[in-house]
Amino acid sequence: MSELTDKTQQKTAVSIILPAFNEEIVIDKTIRLLKEIYQDYEILVIDDGSTDDTMRKAMDAGANVWPHPYNMGNGAAIKTGIRNARGEWIIMMDADGQHDPADIARLLEYKDRFDMVVGARNMEGQASLHRGLANWAYNRLASFVTKFRVEDLTSGFRLIKKDTAQQFIYLLPNTFSYPTTLTMAYLRCGRTVKYVPINVARRKGKSKIKLLRDGTRFFLIITKIATLFSPLRVFLPVSLLFFLLGSGYYAYTFITAHRFSNMSALLLSSSVIIFMMGLVSEQITQARYDRTQ
Repeated sequence: MSELTDKTQQKTAVSIILPAFNEEIVIDKTIRLLKEIYQDYEILVIDDGSTDDTMRKAMDAGANVWPHPYNMGNGAAIKTGIRNARGEWIIMMDADGQHDPADIARLLEYKDRFDMVVGARNMEGQASLHRGLANWAYNRLASFVTKFRVEDLTSGFRLIKKDTAQQFIYLLPNTFSYPTTLTMAYLRCGRTVKYVPINVARRKGKSKIKLLRDGTRFFLIITKIATLFSPLRVFLPVSLLFFLLGSGYYAYTFITAHRFSNMSALLLSSSVIIFMMGLVSEQITQARYDRTQ
């Protein structure tokens, strides 16, 4: 009886979540590769309202499939996967064939030392040059906000512990920007993150991420998470900018017209107001921390 229990626990120790939307071209191959290497892991495909044969091919390949009745978004699929995964540890990876299943073992090497392990792509692993440059800018902004070197903010290949991830589900958006939210939430809450360099293959099929639409969304999410967890990292630079503009404009008007203008007063007053708002927001954030883990 104990041997059977041990086998059951082993089989559900790790769940691999594959969010999928119209991935019929490669989903069965991805699942078969996973099952060949990790026979004892749960493979959970979240079919996000696909209009092709994604669900059927995933089931034929032997995966446990949880379908959405309509397309809700990549982040919504991940949230469904976290809620329904049986494993203590969860591997998130794309279903489009870009991630090498063998790299899962490399992430699992750090599971007992870090709260999250992320597969970090290099510039060659980006879908295009402009996407790579955009991700570089997001990484730098996130590094400033979190005071931690973020190597790949938008990577969808990561390892997390289920009970920890469940605490952050309410923060995750239903879109492709869930990795951004998850990374910043972990770092600003004092959770440990490890980046492991990986190589990725070219995706089969057309990418569903739009640079302008999703890029703007990523920036807004970074700002939102920053103000949620560390408000002064946003309010202080803005306050300083208004202060410098006000001081500079006052110096200009004093030298040229020997007067203190209304614009200078507005800019300097705005600087003080924004700074005080940042202080109040920081106190509210701290009070919220005191009631959480």
